[in-house]
Amino acid sequence: DVQLQASGGGLVQPGGSLRLSCAVSGFSVDYYVISWFRQAPGKEREWVSSFNRGDGSTYYADSVKGRFTVSRDNAQNAFYLQMASLNPEDTAAYFCAGVITTLVTLTTMRTPDPYKYWSQGTQVTVSS
Repeated sequence: DVQLQASGGGLVQPGGSLRLSCAVSGFSVDYYVISWFRQAPGKEREWVSSFNRGDGSTYYADSVKGRFTVSRDNAQNAFYLQMASLNPEDTAAYFCAGVITTLVTLTTMRTPDPYKYWSQGTQVTVSS
């Protein structure tokens, strides 16, 4: 069965950097999408970024574009969210999520709805 595990969260000062990891196992196909979402207390779950495992395409929400970078460790099935220039608005629980590529579009990819597999959240707190 598919399993996702997110890690790497912590407390960081404004302007600082942090890298989150998503360990993935169980996919029997290469064409899937790994996305990052975040959710702050009292707010909707928000799409952050996506990585298309099939072709290497990456996508970013406007709020993080230029600051966050997604990547993959080819040797190990791990996906990363490198976060830089962090500000308090980035404070949230971060989740990684996965789905077969054929079940999503560029539009639905940006919502939680099509994802079948989810990690537990890892907390990122940006504060001085």
